[in-house]
Amino acid sequence: MFKRTIILSALIVITLFFIVSSCVHSPQVAVIPADGEYPKEVGTILLNKCAISGCHNQASYVYAGGLLLDSWSHLLNGSASGAAIVAYSPQYSPLLYHTNTDSTLGTVDLPTMPYSTTGRPMTPLSKTEYQTLYNWIAKGAPDKNGNIPFASDPATRQKIYLTQSGCDLVAVIDAQTRVVMRYIPVGLNPGQIENMHDIEVSPDGMYAYIVFLAGNYIQKIDTRTDTVVASLNLGTINSFSYGWSILLISPTGNDLVTSDFLSSSPGFVTPVSTAGNMQLGSWNLGASFTYPHGIGSCPSFDTFFVTSQFGNIVYKFSTNRVAGKNPLFKQIPIKGAAFIIDSNQSVDPHQIQMSPDNSKYFVTCQRSNEVRVMDAYTDKLLDSISVGVKPQEMALSESHHYLFVACEEDSNAVGRKGSIYVLDYTQTPLKIVKVLYGNFYQPHDITVDEKDGLIFIPSLNANPNGPAPHHATSCGGRAGWYSVYNLNTLEPADTKQYEVLVYPYAIATRF
Repeated sequence: MFKRTIILSALIVITLFFIVSSCVHSPQVAVIPADGEYPKEVGTILLNKCAISGCHNQASYVYAGGLLLDSWSHLLNGSASGAAIVAYSPQYSPLLYHTNTDSTLGTVDLPTMPYSTTGRPMTPLSKTEYQTLYNWIAKGAPDKNGNIPFASDPATRQKIYLTQSGCDLVAVIDAQTRVVMRYIPVGLNPGQIENMHDIEVSPDGMYAYIVFLAGNYIQKIDTRTDTVVASLNLGTINSFSYGWSILLISPTGNDLVTSDFLSSSPGFVTPVSTAGNMQLGSWNLGASFTYPHGIGSCPSFDTFFVTSQFGNIVYKFSTNRVAGKNPLFKQIPIKGAAFIIDSNQSVDPHQIQMSPDNSKYFVTCQRSNEVRVMDAYTDKLLDSISVGVKPQEMALSESHHYLFVACEEDSNAVGRKGSIYVLDYTQTPLKIVKVLYGNFYQPHDITVDEKDGLIFIPSLNANPNGPAPHHATSCGGRAGWYSVYNLNTLEPADTKQYEVLVYPYAIATRF
């Protein structure tokens, strides 16, 4: 009886083992189709000449710049240097730089691919093969079923918008893969670089707006189609029509304010209605405004704070005045009581960032290398803290109570140039949480993607003594890049250097 019980128990255990085993599925390994999801003529080139042993296949791509070409999906992840192709932009797709041997057809960059060795001699792509890849990317680089990269969920896809101010292009970054997914041509004067100075996204995420330092237009971008849908001539405001620098969008998204930073005369601050094709507002400020740059406002968007780029002044003005009259304003000294303009004693306030409750605002002072905190109601100085050299733009993370400050010319502990100061904005006095000394070279701006827990930090790399770019650019100049950090750990999110085009200056997150 005892033996039979043991045997029955053993049978039950064995039976249960097989039942459980049959219910546990092995991890599903994605099967790469033989055609790699590519259109036939494209797959013939990439699979037979690029995704081969020792190059861009599963076994060796890590040692080939991190670029895996065995499938269309893997191609879209890019390489260690960022995007390999950008849909509709063959002239800005690095894959083509390295497969081209004829400068009359486009940018040529070394090493030439397919890469030839003594043990595996390879010939460059023919002009016909190169043109096949070029035409494919120009048509959107679809897969074999006609799907365009990153085209799904246009109303909700998380994106980062980064100005390429040396090329008059806006790079659109897909937040999930972190690579450039589109380039948007901007500006209205072909052949003339109009130098975008700022980009901001509306609160609902449906539009982005840009202004130009060397142009007289504001442009509106539909973030669902990533195309310019409206342009407004700001030249009617003054005869100079240049120097538009900073944008501030109202909480409703129905209005915005922009500042006109002029180098030799008073500047202007003017409102724009964002509805439809946009319209100029009914008031502007000039004459008494000198070098206006950074802008902040109260939630009702009728009281504004504007930095005077040179000196120790922040202007405060209210639009609640009698119709037809200019708004009331006053000058607020942010250093002592003296109104010092362009002297060695000035702090040169650059940008303004309102606190989440709008009770105070932070000011980067690019000459004195500090952040000053002002009371929005009493106009009194609350605090100041020293940061890195030439602090420029700022960004907030409300979820972590962080104020990020991009210090463009700071000495970098890892041999680069520039740093990001992370401050706890809830502390009085302000507390430095951490200083990021990463793979930066002249970081001017910064943006926080709260949705994905990421920080995007572009590097201008404009100094000729900076690191040599990995890629050439078809618009001339030195390529810059952006780095991605983890918001929770304040550590790099990956080891990639996402190279873009020239002068990646201003950056904004969609949602």
